[in-house]
Amino acid sequence: MSVPDYMQCAEDHQTLLVVVQPVGIVSEDNFFRIYKRISSVSQISVRDSQRVLCIRYRHHYPPENNEWGDFQTHRKVVGLVTITDCSSARDWPQTLEKFHVQKELYGSTLYDSRLFVFGLQGGVADQPRTDVAFYPSYDDCQAVEKRVEDFIESLFIVLESKRLDRATDKSGDKIPLLCVPFEKKDFVGLDTDSRHYKKRCQGRTRKHVGDLCLQAGMLQDALVHYHVAVELLRSVNDFLWLGAALEGLCSASVIYHYPGGTGGQTGARRFLGSSPADAANRHRPGAQEVLIDPGALTTNGINADTSAEIGRAKNCLSPEDIIDKYKEAISYYSKYKNAGVIELEACVKAVRILAIQKRSMEASEFLQNAVYINLRQLSEEEKIQRYSILSELYELIGFRRKSAFFKRVAAMQCVAPSISEPGWRACYKLLLETLPGYSLSLDPKDFNKGTHRGWAAVQMRLLHELVYASRRMGNPALSVRHLSFLLQTMLDFLSDQEKKDVTQSLENYTSKCPGTMEVITLPDGLTLPPVPFTKLPIVRYLPTSLRPRKMKSLLGQNVSTKSPFIYSPIIAHSRGEERSKKIDFQWVQGDVCEVQLMVYNPMPFELRVENMGLLTSGVEFESLPAALSLPAESGLYPVTLVGVPQTTGTITVNGYHTTVFGVFSDCLLDNLPGIKTGGSSVEVIPALPRLQISTSLPRSAHSLQPSSGDEISTNVSVQLYNGETQQLIIKLENIGMEPLEKLEVTSKILTTKEKLYGDFLSWKLEETLAQFPLQPGKVATFTVNIKAKLDFSCQENVLQDLSDVLLTFSKISLITYRTDRIMPALQDGISVSGFALCSPFRQVVRPRADSKPANPPEGGRPGDSSQAKTLEAILNFKYSGGPGHVEGYYRSLSLGLHVEVEPSVFFTRVSTLPATSTRQCHLLLDVFNCTEHELTVCARSNEELTLHPSECQRMAIQVDKFNFESFPESPGEKGQLEGERQAARSLEINSKLGIRWGLISFCGGPLWDLVHPPRGYEGTPRG
Repeated sequence: MSVPDYMQCAEDHQTLLVVVQPVGIVSEDNFFRIYKRISSVSQISVRDSQRVLCIRYRHHYPPENNEWGDFQTHRKVVGLVTITDCSSARDWPQTLEKFHVQKELYGSTLYDSRLFVFGLQGGVADQPRTDVAFYPSYDDCQAVEKRVEDFIESLFIVLESKRLDRATDKSGDKIPLLCVPFEKKDFVGLDTDSRHYKKRCQGRTRKHVGDLCLQAGMLQDALVHYHVAVELLRSVNDFLWLGAALEGLCSASVIYHYPGGTGGQTGARRFLGSSPADAANRHRPGAQEVLIDPGALTTNGINADTSAEIGRAKNCLSPEDIIDKYKEAISYYSKYKNAGVIELEACVKAVRILAIQKRSMEASEFLQNAVYINLRQLSEEEKIQRYSILSELYELIGFRRKSAFFKRVAAMQCVAPSISEPGWRACYKLLLETLPGYSLSLDPKDFNKGTHRGWAAVQMRLLHELVYASRRMGNPALSVRHLSFLLQTMLDFLSDQEKKDVTQSLENYTSKCPGTMEVITLPDGLTLPPVPFTKLPIVRYLPTSLRPRKMKSLLGQNVSTKSPFIYSPIIAHSRGEERSKKIDFQWVQGDVCEVQLMVYNPMPFELRVENMGLLTSGVEFESLPAALSLPAESGLYPVTLVGVPQTTGTITVNGYHTTVFGVFSDCLLDNLPGIKTGGSSVEVIPALPRLQISTSLPRSAHSLQPSSGDEISTNVSVQLYNGETQQLIIKLENIGMEPLEKLEVTSKILTTKEKLYGDFLSWKLEETLAQFPLQPGKVATFTVNIKAKLDFSCQENVLQDLSDVLLTFSKISLITYRTDRIMPALQDGISVSGFALCSPFRQVVRPRADSKPANPPEGGRPGDSSQAKTLEAILNFKYSGGPGHVEGYYRSLSLGLHVEVEPSVFFTRVSTLPATSTRQCHLLLDVFNCTEHELTVCARSNEELTLHPSECQRMAIQVDKFNFESFPESPGEKGQLEGERQAARSLEINSKLGIRWGLISFCGGPLWDLVHPPRGYEGTPRG
């Protein structure tokens, strides 16, 4: 026997083999339609008996296998059913002749045969025949099943007669020797009269009768015969037939213990004539049947009066013994080279039984033995079938990876070099079936769930084979899909060279067939989902330090949520409760809105991303695609995606789309690892104007970072001398499509260590509002006065011992100077044209700490007070107009201002002298020039005092006596009242003094007033 039947099960030993074949030309669809109906009659109950007859149908069976029918009767073809088309009576003789020729193939073993003729009516069809059935058409053949049942009954009659002939053989010592085909030449010249020969004949005949009893539905009789045959054959070392007797004994025991069958098929044959309780007992290990004396056997089975023989031994093997006997039988088969097919089939049967018993490791040993069984030179088709069955059996016992291995070997066998026409479609189909065994899925979503499963190297090899097979099939779309899947899911396991090779191959494929996001459906119904390139480039959230906070709304809400957004044209307004996915700012209809993602390129070469844009829903949205080129292994890189919402409502940003290596991808936020939100919703409000500002000052290199979270659109800087005033001219341009109708300007000074006096920033908004409404494209001018108002006094170490007591005449104030309150000064004026804003570093001579003269020498210089000071402020513009203004929305724009304040003049010492009038006194001030220019200092009704760079001179000012009687005293109190009192005194002193300074080098330049007197100039009037 040369062709193994890999579908055989242990319970097939009780079946009668019937071959169903076409005669002449019959369409495949019609043949299998009738074949299906015929094979549905697989069991019938014998009349007037509890026995059941089981039938096994095959539409193809090698005639050489039929020669082993005496060795195992279930291999013998006992029935033949042929199907033919015959449309006219003229064709009938030829059809009948073909039927007889077909019968001759299996004539030596056939019990009976039938011919089903379709299409012939009248004449010949009306003549009654037992072996021929006529039907008008394939649709009009209701009696097919009934004809098959009658045919099986005729087979049973012949089977029963043969069983009776063998069971009641009275030929004595003249029992014929049953042989397998390769044994006939070995028994030539053998002594037929020896006892050894007679036992061999008896044992083989007993085994043959046991097969017939098993087929006839007489399980108990079959068990007895098998036991007797085993003893006889073992005694004469007839190993081949001993193995067959042991296998028959195992098959009968399997039928008894597992009435549901071991093939695992739906509707498997069941052992009829037993109750469910009996079936349960059969599954119990150690379930016993009594060994019946052969003398108790009758022509109708076991004699009923045999209860006295109970207890001798078991005739039905336990589930554990079944496997042991299979091992023994297989060991006997392995002694014969020509019994390789028998040995292979026995291994397959044992594996199916072990799968039911859930003994996977033992089953794997049988399969491993089956792999190494050497058969004759197999054809490529037989090799494919063998490897496929091995794969199914490994799958049956739970060895999924081993199953996938043999399935892949079968796939490679489909395209072996020896095949003239390689079956690439069959290869591709088998490769797809190997995917689960290697923990592979064609859905990229399965690779976003935790750690990678399986061997990446094997998985990549398999995916490469799928790509190649699909290309050889002539389906480039499949090749692109599998190659995209390989690149997306195995990117972390590819070497740099492999990444280059895969991407180059992908570009070659997509040049002929671009990758799309459409689902690919295969002919067998399997669907391949799209593969978006979510890793090319990889999108990540921004680091916390780069993700600015959102602005608060008018209603005071501040809803936060994780989102890849870091910037958008925002409106600080929100209404109602927001859902968890809703961003706490709005987009504006008709305006370009931005979403910025942080991406990086994991490839070892430059990555070109084309057609990158936003995926949205809910509002009509015009996405403006972007193209970018990321350097090799670029690290985090910001990418801005823009678009224009065309209508109002709520828009949901679901992800983005890209085109990489010719593959178009829709990357949803749901599928991005590390991003937990499934989409971010933004409210689109009616159109608003857009304001753009430009200033007369240069941009600042200092970026203000206010603690409030305000976003600064522009930063400017300026350098001023202490006391100087300069104008900041701001141009307001409406670059939107709606008129600008409303504008509000506010300022906020950031935290500073320096104390400011007066208004740092001032403006007149009325002049700007007079130009409103500002139409699109128009420009309005807004002027802001920047005034530097810092302390004009020197450091504390210079005046730490200053405590002059100034005596005047009656009601002259006693003035005390405190070192922590020195003269502040204020400068009013405008900036000098061409003034050098960045002065070079100046050498400053510091006074000695141990020198305390009453009047410092000329040229004495102050200490650290000559260092520049920094002031920072924010101008905020709130504006609105158009439909958005009607709905109550506005926009906000901020300008950052960085001011470097250089020192101008310092008052290093202050003292007083009495004047000729009791109502006046002389105020003596030591003035130090901190600049690199000559400057003049003058007071009200005094001549100008000229100071060279780094020069200190004394100036005297005659002033009226300061009267502080009207200011309430608050001794010991340091609160708000104290501050108000000091401010009032400062204003009083400012009204008396008119100190100004100016730079001589700038002709026509202004004189800037020093309007604040010395702080701490306080005292009480004397009487």
